[in-house]
Amino acid sequence: MKKLFITAAIATLFSASVFADGTKKAKTEVNVSYSVLNQFNADFADATNVVWTVNGSFQKAEFIADNVKKTAFYNLSGEFVALTQDVDAKAIPAKAAKEIAENYKGYSVNEVIVIQNNTELNPDADETAYFVDLKSTTKEVLVKITPEAHIAFYKEVK
Repeated sequence: MKKLFITAAIATLFSASVFADGTKKAKTEVNVSYSVLNQFNADFADATNVVWTVNGSFQKAEFIADNVKKTAFYNLSGEFVALTQDVDAKAIPAKAAKEIAENYKGYSVNEVIVIQNNTELNPDADETAYFVDLKSTTKEVLVKITPEAHIAFYKEVK
């Protein structure tokens, strides 16, 4: 549930769910566009356990590749938008980890998600960004690690 919330905060909320049959081929009642399915199969040929979610703006595929759970986002034109995946807290840049320790005393890292954006499609987006879910005994917050490895408050998790 927490993963769903964080992924939603990173990209956008999605509403309708559709499922794949484990072979990356969507069932006939699924509304994933042909161009997105083709692009996904080309981008992630080794993907398994694919679950699609579609809304009026995005088509999202949650899947396993290289034994790692990943989520790929495509726009309705079939263009790759971003890829997210859970990573170990050790993946946080040292400078950012130090800043978290200084600015968020009493918090521990609950989850880390890295997002890789298609900057050709969205030049204003950071190519790679980390989102870190920090938890204390009384609060939970989501922070973004900037490309310069600084911490920026993103959202309080309820």
